Amino acid sequence: MPAPRWVARANKAGLNKLTRFIAPWAPGWAVVIHRGRKSGRTFRTPLWAFRRHDGYVIALTYGPQADWVRNVLAAGGCELEARRHKYRMTAPEVYRDDKASDMPVFIRFMLRWVIRAPEFLSLKIAD
Repeated sequence: MPAPRWVARANKAGLNKLTRFIAPWAPGWAVVIHRGRKSGRTFRTPLWAFRRHDGYVIALTYGPQADWVRNVLAAGGCELEARRHKYRMTAPEVYRDDKASDMPVFIRFMLRWVIRAPEFLSLKIAD
C-alpha cells in the first residue's frame, strides 16, 4: 500500500517546498511539470525519477491516484526537469512491479519494505 494521503498533504505543505529546489539537479530526483486537468494551472511536483532506456521511470509513492499522475495521464505527457535538463515526455504508462526491479538498490528496499509502493509510471522522451 502506498504512503497515506496525510503524508502527501504534509509533504505538499512542507517538504516539497524544499525538495523543489534540490530535485532539478540531484541524482535520482526530478521535477514533473504538469497542467491541472480542471484548473489548467501549471504545477511542479518533485519526486524520485530514474533514467531508463529511452525515458524515465517514476516511483508512485502515493499510488496511481495522485493528482499529478492523473494530470500526466490525461494530458498524455508532461515536462520533466532532471539533472539540469528539461525533457518533453510522452506515452505515460502506469505499471506494477512488486520487486521494483528497475530501481536502484536503496530505493528498491524503501519501495518494497518501507513504503510498500509497487506502482510506477514510465515516460518516454519525445524526439
